[in-house]
Amino acid sequence: MAVDPMLQSLVAGFSTEAQEVCQKVTLDLLDLEREGIDNEALAKVYTRLARHLHTLKGSAASLGLQDLSAIAHKLEDALAPLRKDIKPMPRPMVDMLLHGLDLFLLRAQAHAEGRGDALPDPTAALAQLVSDAPPPEDADEAMAMMAMAAAPAHAAPAMPAPVQAAPSQPAAALSAADDDSAVDASWRVASHQVTALMREVERLREFRMRLEDRLRDISKAVDLLSARELLAPTARARAMLSAVTAGVRSDGHEATDIVDSLEEGLKSITTRPVRTILEPLQRMVRDLSRQLGKQARLSVVGAEVSLDRRLLDKLKGAMVHLLRNAVDHGIEMPDERERGGKHHEGALTLRVEQQGNILVLELSDDGRGIDVLHVRASAERKGLITMDEGSRMHEAQLRDLIFRPGFSTRTDVTDTSGRGVGLDAVRSAVEAMQGRIEVVSTKGSGTRFMITLPMELGSSPVLTVRTIDSQVGLPMLAVESTQLASPENLRIGRMKTQLDYNGQLVPVMDLGARMGLRASAPPSEGQPLIIVQSGGKRMALAVDAVVGDRDLVIRPLPAEVRDVPAYQGAAILSRGELLLILRPGWVVTDSTPQTVSMPQSRRALVVDDSLTARALHRAMLEAGGFTVHLAASGARAMERLQTETYDVIICDLEMEEMNGTELIAKLRSQPDTKEVPVILVSANDSGAARSRGLAAGADGYLSKRECAAGRLLTEVLDVMSRRGARA
Repeated sequence: MAVDPMLQSLVAGFSTEAQEVCQKVTLDLLDLEREGIDNEALAKVYTRLARHLHTLKGSAASLGLQDLSAIAHKLEDALAPLRKDIKPMPRPMVDMLLHGLDLFLLRAQAHAEGRGDALPDPTAALAQLVSDAPPPEDADEAMAMMAMAAAPAHAAPAMPAPVQAAPSQPAAALSAADDDSAVDASWRVASHQVTALMREVERLREFRMRLEDRLRDISKAVDLLSARELLAPTARARAMLSAVTAGVRSDGHEATDIVDSLEEGLKSITTRPVRTILEPLQRMVRDLSRQLGKQARLSVVGAEVSLDRRLLDKLKGAMVHLLRNAVDHGIEMPDERERGGKHHEGALTLRVEQQGNILVLELSDDGRGIDVLHVRASAERKGLITMDEGSRMHEAQLRDLIFRPGFSTRTDVTDTSGRGVGLDAVRSAVEAMQGRIEVVSTKGSGTRFMITLPMELGSSPVLTVRTIDSQVGLPMLAVESTQLASPENLRIGRMKTQLDYNGQLVPVMDLGARMGLRASAPPSEGQPLIIVQSGGKRMALAVDAVVGDRDLVIRPLPAEVRDVPAYQGAAILSRGELLLILRPGWVVTDSTPQTVSMPQSRRALVVDDSLTARALHRAMLEAGGFTVHLAASGARAMERLQTETYDVIICDLEMEEMNGTELIAKLRSQPDTKEVPVILVSANDSGAARSRGLAAGADGYLSKRECAAGRLLTEVLDVMSRRGARA
């Protein structure tokens, strides 16, 4: 059927609204077939469901979409008898209503695309829907209700298209009816244009941070002029500076409001709640379970987190793969679960958490878990590994085989698995988004997949703290509160220290010890404690000082060093300093730091034109007890070496002006530095590049990927040992 051309512009808005309402109806239907829900809760769901269906019917009729109005009317008719006798909805009835919603949405989309005049009458489709529905276990009543839904579509009262907007009309239709210009109220903007605009907002925020520093400088100048012997001569200058300070501070506050408003506006345009991709997956899990003869339910935690729309689109495919894998391979058949003492319905939980610029997705199930011996046998059978390789692999390596291309534990191909193109596609998609995926599993108890992804849109609040002379950042989303240590709130034992926090004992960890900068010791009275939470764990972090909180743009670390477990990114401060941001998951892990027993007099010079690489190499070496100095170029390194001596030099191979091999040549030509061990670091990990570096006089050669894997400190100690032996 054709739609009035004057209303066609409103149908697209209705189609979008219908998708949202149908998603709500789907979730209600999934709730209605659950077991163990009390009658009061069931009644509320039935009432809400009826209201949603009535909205669909009224909105469709107001636009003259009589076929859609008829379908919604028949779904209402099928629902009406069940509302009189409140009880869980029979599964065949849920099947029929869900397929009816699918039919409604397909036709709504066709109308939105202007193909409504080519659509067949919906009566035949509804009749086919009922005939395809599985028969109920008991229920002539359920079949009667489905038959009612298949009654001829003309039984629905005809509702002519209105001349003006009706109260039940969609919000988009109402606004458009009131303003003819609303027909062309949307703009097409390329994603790179929005990203460029966000970068300008970031520059404004950095400008605001510099303005704060300028204000502090003015305050210091006023303090200097306030010296007793200068009070009278500088009175006028101090008054002028005070007035300027007040004005600049007021302008700074206004600039902050503008930046915040711009950023929030851009985020509202470019992001949407993650529930928009996750909630439809609940229907997918339900349908796949039914297809396989299983029972499973998906619960979503954190669905209101808003993400970049582009990231959401990329994530959807990975989530579909993981959920299908969990239902097909993880969840057992109902009778098998009951024999194992589990509930017959499998539980899948998808948790979404944002930690600064890091997105954490965790999918867990309570199924059979991963049988690593079965995985190993399957990989050997498919030729992915040899028997000798399999015998040398530990459990975590065997679990990771499930991500290999071509891997599958199935011996036959089904509609859902067996082709070996599932989890390897997930890992490829995650790595393409600069993220990583890990799997943890216990045989017989379940499996947990964890995905971490960097987010680059906008700023995040960061708490800056200091330990010894190092400043690091903590995402404020992971910070619950701050306290001062006192004898009253600390429980100090022989092996551990705990904080009495809201009636619970939380482990206390010294950040300096966690970073390997000093030996662990209980916090002193008055020392700041930061309560950090991540993944359901808490840790009270003892720091030397709380510097303050700021909104910062956190950038992902370079690919070569992204696997360093302690850091999730870095931010640039107003004067160009690099602030490394700690990963909350690493902070809350109660792990003894891998410190190396070495005298503090050991000194290292790091030469690299990358600010991030210099900071990361410094962090790793300081964790091993080194005093570390930095140089941004070969020329600056030679200046340092005129006044300082070092036990080892770590140098980037590819630098402008003077590269690593040129620097080594200069070092070897001078008596004071010719015996200093030098390690070259390069993104090029080929054998030829390694040979050239060693031939140029380097004592060691590491790729940046090897540094990220924790090889730097080991290589430094090895090289120093070899040089010492030769000396």
